[in-house]
Amino acid sequence: MLLTGTANPFLILLLALALDFALGDVSGVWRVLPHPVAWVGGAIAFLDRRLNRIERSDGARRIRGILSVAILCLGALMLGAAIEGWLMLIPHGWIAEVVVVALLMAQRSHFDRVAAVATALNRDGLQGGRAAVRHISDGRDPDSLDEHGVARAAIESLAENFSDGVVAPALFYAVAGLPGLLLCKTASTLDRMIGHRSPRYLQFGWAAARFDDLLTLVPARLAALLLVLAALILPRANGRAALATMLTDARKHRSPNAGWPEAAAAGALGLALGGPRQHGGSIVQDAWLGAGRARTTAADIGAALKLYLAACLVQATLVLLALLATPFR
Repeated sequence: MLLTGTANPFLILLLALALDFALGDVSGVWRVLPHPVAWVGGAIAFLDRRLNRIERSDGARRIRGILSVAILCLGALMLGAAIEGWLMLIPHGWIAEVVVVALLMAQRSHFDRVAAVATALNRDGLQGGRAAVRHISDGRDPDSLDEHGVARAAIESLAENFSDGVVAPALFYAVAGLPGLLLCKTASTLDRMIGHRSPRYLQFGWAAARFDDLLTLVPARLAALLLVLAALILPRANGRAALATMLTDARKHRSPNAGWPEAAAAGALGLALGGPRQHGGSIVQDAWLGAGRARTTAADIGAALKLYLAACLVQATLVLLALLATPFR
């Protein structure tokens, strides 16, 4: 299986997933070295300042947004290929690759941030829950939420980030190695920073939003299926309802992708997620996903975290099966 500096990508991915969950967000590392996502964020901010000037026409700003996405994504592919090529040349470079991949995964960090919302709700009440959910949800105005809204926002964020921050990076690494992984993270950061419908980014961020939608088309549906499988193995989750709700309600979401894992989670847990929300100072009339309870609690966040852990385990099992099915080299 081992070559001079590399190893089976499924082995690297499996070890990286385990390392990420064991260590989580190694914040001490990023006090010494800038996080790769921070590099991308800095580059996006630079291009935003230089190219997204308000005096330009809508067409000019859209074209400049397209160029920005192309430049950054091409750069990500080239950087990923360069790092991968260098690691192949050094003895035991695959070990370093495990660490790189683990640092770019977000299984444990998503779990910890959502768990912190449940802890804050139980310990500090509504104000604590609002403060905690502010760090993970950009789809709702935290100050407008009651305790049920805080819990729903946390569960929605957990389901969506399972797709964007766990399944998508793993899939892109499995298919295209470090270039694919860095492309995935760059597209996600572009969408998060400029892929909004605000007046400033409606045109400049159009390409970022559409490109991220394209890249996460398959991962979102795969994430939903993993949540369905996870619900089948958890005693208090409902796998059949997860599948049914995913098929009937996923397309009701305003996003072409986020509705898939959110609907699967809603059905698995017997909840209703989504619904009308306050965002950006106005009411957004989003559809409900699922036919269960909308009055969610911190206990429902705990159940969602168990579902998330089970889905991560299912994904790791699939990676292991792919590793076992790969001929030794």
